[in-house]
Amino acid sequence: MSINTQPTTPFEGQKPGTSGLRKKVKVFQQAGYLENFVQSVFESIGDFQGQTLVVGGDGRYFNAESIQIIINMAVANGFGRVLVGQHGILSTPAASCVIRKYQAFGGLILSASHNPAGPDEDFGIKYNISNGGPAPEKITDAIYAKTQTISSYKTLTSPVQVNLSKIATSQVANMNVEVIDSVSDYAELMQSLFNFDAIRKLLASDFRMCFDAMHAVTGPYAKVILQDMLGASDDSLMNCKPLDDFGGGHPDPNLTYAKELVDIVYGDHAPDFGAASDGDGDRNMILGKHFFVTPSDSLAILAANAKTVPAYKHGIAGIARSMPTSGAADRVANALGLDCYETPTGWKFFGNLMDADKVTLCGEESFGTGSNHVREKDGLWAVLFWLNILAVRGESVEHIVTEHWKAFGRNYYSRHDYEAVPTDAANQVMQHVRSQFGSLKGSMLAGRKVQTCDDFSYTDPIDQSVSLNQGIRILFEDGSRIIFRLSGTGTEGATIRLYLESFEADANKQNMDAQDALAELITASESISKLQEFTGRNKPTVIT
Repeated sequence: MSINTQPTTPFEGQKPGTSGLRKKVKVFQQAGYLENFVQSVFESIGDFQGQTLVVGGDGRYFNAESIQIIINMAVANGFGRVLVGQHGILSTPAASCVIRKYQAFGGLILSASHNPAGPDEDFGIKYNISNGGPAPEKITDAIYAKTQTISSYKTLTSPVQVNLSKIATSQVANMNVEVIDSVSDYAELMQSLFNFDAIRKLLASDFRMCFDAMHAVTGPYAKVILQDMLGASDDSLMNCKPLDDFGGGHPDPNLTYAKELVDIVYGDHAPDFGAASDGDGDRNMILGKHFFVTPSDSLAILAANAKTVPAYKHGIAGIARSMPTSGAADRVANALGLDCYETPTGWKFFGNLMDADKVTLCGEESFGTGSNHVREKDGLWAVLFWLNILAVRGESVEHIVTEHWKAFGRNYYSRHDYEAVPTDAANQVMQHVRSQFGSLKGSMLAGRKVQTCDDFSYTDPIDQSVSLNQGIRILFEDGSRIIFRLSGTGTEGATIRLYLESFEADANKQNMDAQDALAELITASESISKLQEFTGRNKPTVIT
């Protein structure tokens, strides 16, 4: 084996604390750019000599080329084995599953999640640790620091090209490369969790469903699990062929970007159940006939109905939610006598809680839900969970949700996204809101009394690590909330996310449109932030 140490140039990676690197494809295609990040990862994660590395991605443009680069670097740096998904495909939850099942040292996941793909669009890469979850901040900070000082990377003098289309094991110098079935390990895990017999009977009845893979990674998983294993009809699955540009769409499963599915579910011949997943398979949207389930409500309803699922029939240990997610899950946890943890946004914060058996179910407001079966949010898992509930209860999606509101109250909730805002303007919005903390506390706003305002901070109850400035909260005495947060998931400018929440216990007042119910809070949030004045935006890019 001949190792070539190539010079490289330090670069500004993603900010410390983020789980990976997302940039435009053309940035990653610069000489040494991807290699810089990968070598920085290898030099920041400890002694992996002879260990196993998992590699795979969502199939977006530049995925296959990146995997070949990583394989050559992995052997040059001393890994003993690489497991790579066939055709370079591994959904993010499937990668977590494979890391855990084969006790890998860690994995590199190639994805920019729900962002658009193609030669002029986005690419991303992140490192997951041995528990299958995103690297914690101490590792991501070390990787970031290394990217700014690195001077060389290791690769093979004579690069190899591994055939990713065929399931096989090959020897590359001193390292085994195993091209594995992308779906089988994950499908086996799903079958161990859910009542496939009950779901199979549901799908064989007059029940109709529609699943949209959005031309992204979950297409092959849906074909195997929903169609081959559970008997879903061919016409119940749509856009299931993964394309390197996701068909030119924006693979974010929400009411705006999954318009094709939304039009079907709200149409004249609507199916009983609709669902979609995103680019890398870790997000989900759940719909009933002419009915949308918010991610916050979905988490709460899964928790309240957990015992309908074989894997959770003995109950759950606890629930965790990201801070911007509504308090609906808190009400379920309180009724069940469980702890409910409020964390910053980012799945890595749930990992410690799950590893310590503090929680079983977790969720984020950004259409991410999951459990301790892996250490990532999991879109198809959430779809199967809902199908399991529907099969056991024999009721419609809308009926299950409205009955849940009657039992626990309704958290009216909405998220307004302002995407690709100039970074300076986005920071001005945040600073302007912060400047009013003193005057807002104790004042009346939107007909409610402000209890307190703060920048959310989090102390991890397991390792005592502290995360600061995780979003601005305006908390009202009646439980209502206005939250402002800057998101790091885009590659252009900044995304301002505005979250609005109001609780309604009266069942006679739970059937309003959410935007109408939250109208006063929406007006107040725009007033105190001067968002339109600073950004020039008179409406959100996406409302969910």
